[in-house]
Amino acid sequence: MNDLTIAGAPATMSSLEIAELTGKEHRNVMRDIRTMLTELHGEGGVLSFEHTHTNPQNGQSYPIFKLPKRESLILVSGYSVAMRAAIIDRWQELEAEASDPMRLLADPAKLRGMLLSYTEKVVALEQKVEEMTPKAEFHDAVTEAINGQTVQEVAKVLKTGSIRLFQFLRDEGLLMRNNLPYQQHIDAGHFRVVERAYTDKHGEKVTYTRTLVTGKGLALIQRRLHSQAILPPLPSSRSAGRARPSPG
Repeated sequence: MNDLTIAGAPATMSSLEIAELTGKEHRNVMRDIRTMLTELHGEGGVLSFEHTHTNPQNGQSYPIFKLPKRESLILVSGYSVAMRAAIIDRWQELEAEASDPMRLLADPAKLRGMLLSYTEKVVALEQKVEEMTPKAEFHDAVTEAINGQTVQEVAKVLKTGSIRLFQFLRDEGLLMRNNLPYQQHIDAGHFRVVERAYTDKHGEKVTYTRTLVTGKGLALIQRRLHSQAILPPLPSSRSAGRARPSPG
């Protein structure tokens, strides 16, 4: 099935249709196209013409090529006269349909073909969405999590030391010198600050604050670490004592 020209979009002819018009096996047409495209555009240029065809009846997908007029005519230049004539005749039909869209819509067979082509594209998109859904759901579940983890727990998840991670977060302007988050990152939902209490050996109740990293904050930290490739080295005792200025 060819890609029809609609609303000014360029027409292409698929390797499937070329095989049908010329009577050649599709795998042989694919081989000829790869050879031609490599000579014309180099190895990297082949991928720009490659697409996936999904059979709407059984859902199976396989690669095809979609060629504009120039490449399709170059391809059949080495074929027989009858094969070249079939391709040229088909291009004339495509160009006539492009200049008069109502002519296409008035032909029930061609209209069914157009609808089938777009059905194939919808099926392919639905399959991609199904493949991506588990990853998207996992990402959403993490970034929307309301129960935070301590920095020590996050360090274990990231397989690094808590001292190193605390220093990284301070260097990145996420935590202050006292390891509490800047207000802007609390407001953004990256961190939560909670109060904890314990009873000391004298029976006195002592309260303290603790920084928790939310799912959204964990995603931010992972992005920052990824952008730097590796965690920074632990600072020396001299540099560790200097506070990082608050971000403006």
